Amino acid sequence: MHPPVWRRIKKSLMARNMAKISTPGAIRGTQDIFGEDQERFGHVVETFERVRRLYNFRRVEMPVFEATAVFARSLGETTDVVSKEMYTFDDRGGDSLTLRPEFTAGLVRAYLTNGWQQYAPIKLATHGPLFRYERPQKGRYRQFHQIDAEIIGAGEPQADVELLVMADQILRELGIGEGVTLQLNTLGDAASRESWRAALIQHFQAHKGDLSQESQDRLERNPLRILDSKEAQDRPIADAAPDIDAFLTDEAASFFDRVTSGLDAAGVAWTRNARLVRGLDYYRHTAFEFVTDRLGAQGTVLGGGRYDGLIENLGGSPTPAVGWAAGIERLAMLCEISGRDFGLDVIIAVEDDRALASATSAQARLRNAGISADMIATGSPRKRYDKAAKINAKVLISFQHDGDQARANIRSTPQSELQARVEALLNGISTV
Repeated sequence: MHPPVWRRIKKSLMARNMAKISTPGAIRGTQDIFGEDQERFGHVVETFERVRRLYNFRRVEMPVFEATAVFARSLGETTDVVSKEMYTFDDRGGDSLTLRPEFTAGLVRAYLTNGWQQYAPIKLATHGPLFRYERPQKGRYRQFHQIDAEIIGAGEPQADVELLVMADQILRELGIGEGVTLQLNTLGDAASRESWRAALIQHFQAHKGDLSQESQDRLERNPLRILDSKEAQDRPIADAAPDIDAFLTDEAASFFDRVTSGLDAAGVAWTRNARLVRGLDYYRHTAFEFVTDRLGAQGTVLGGGRYDGLIENLGGSPTPAVGWAAGIERLAMLCEISGRDFGLDVIIAVEDDRALASATSAQARLRNAGISADMIATGSPRKRYDKAAKINAKVLISFQHDGDQARANIRSTPQSELQARVEALLNGISTV
């Protein structure tokens, strides 16, 4: 066969094979965050980081995976998260590992294994991705992200107040405080909770046949969770169940009073929700959720409570603790960013390649002064200015070359303080 003919056939076969290659799609329940979505996401994270510093919460970075026992012991073997939703696998050494489905258990493990007891009470904050195999829906993903704040080693009501006041400030500074309600309840101390639990079991047992199958299952292992059932057939029975107030010890009632008094003193609005619960036995005293009606039926945007019994479950000494978590995606959905400034400060158009060195120097000066700047220096020189003008920047600088000297044309509409700063920083580079 003639060589040129063979080369054409070979090229055609290669092209045909290339056409068969398909790009793998994103995994269901994950997301690629870009553009306005990323601006919203970043706004939540930046606000969280700024506010947690105001409250002296120390940032901590956590492993993405832990020994499976960390979550099984903390969340409970029978919970849906452990039994149905965790991403669990054996590593090459045969150890069972789990991608973290929440932060608290890992933070408690770190507190115990790193000797952080010496810093108690310690205020910790973190954020990052979490993983649960659940049905993806609006604002809920299998890889999702949370902000998280915990106080470990503080048994006083003031710790609860501190966390709630910080959460309230974060929501207000995100611009979503309006329309979000803080719902508050007490689960009492161990004695209060046990008495209430016994009364609830007695109540629900009397109506067991009328409960949904899910609530019948919960009656055996987690009766408190029937109180927040969303099943229509459960609601009349749950609404008729006894409240915890009749079972509170004097100490537990006093604790809750001091929490609510602290919130009142700090100017944080709240409402009592006597049906707000946490099912696991290690939860004590304060339980809370910040709730909105802007996200459909699943309206909780931030939630938490006191978990004084958890550290014992992970092998530590009895240690009080309280914390909360919030989904970044759900907070971001509520953020209005149209009026916020996420734009670029300066865009530079290099209209003559001979001016590139001067433009690069100018860009470095601006960035070193804390002014965001980008440059268009590729493609047709005649089209660079037009490309730059289409970018949403406060100041446009075009670099040309006049004789032996680069010249910078600085333009801003309207004239601004930023333009004056830019002109001062570029002193020494010929400007007009």
